[in-house]
Amino acid sequence: MNFDFLEDFHDPYLKTDEGKGVFLSGVLLGYMAYLQGGESDVRSTPLFKQIQFGRLTKKSLQKILSRVPQIVAGYEDIGNRSYRVNSLLAEIGRLLLGSGNEDLGTSGNFAFTVGFVNSGSYINQIFAGKEKGEDE
Repeated sequence: MNFDFLEDFHDPYLKTDEGKGVFLSGVLLGYMAYLQGGESDVRSTPLFKQIQFGRLTKKSLQKILSRVPQIVAGYEDIGNRSYRVNSLLAEIGRLLLGSGNEDLGTSGNFAFTVGFVNSGSYINQIFAGKEKGEDE
């Protein structure tokens, strides 16, 4: 996985482990919502409807992330990309578990949303080239 693009951001929040974890959570969940929706609008997906944009807390984000393995198992299009999903989830977990802050605040909610709406671009940067063990 390649996270070099994160260094291009100047926002102090994205320089912290929490900021990176929250941003990457948006990327992961945006990617999963896209896969869940197939050709339809991402706004109609069950995952999108569970996310409280602008009002996320660390607890609510962790609750959604803890369901990722179950969501992967339930959708073939996501399951076919389980290497990407699981490896990115592992990195997000490492980053978020190192953070003690419970309130994501405006910076966290904004970082999450930017990651979510631009997930296609960022997921391609993270997984540029096929990695060993990738099951796509």
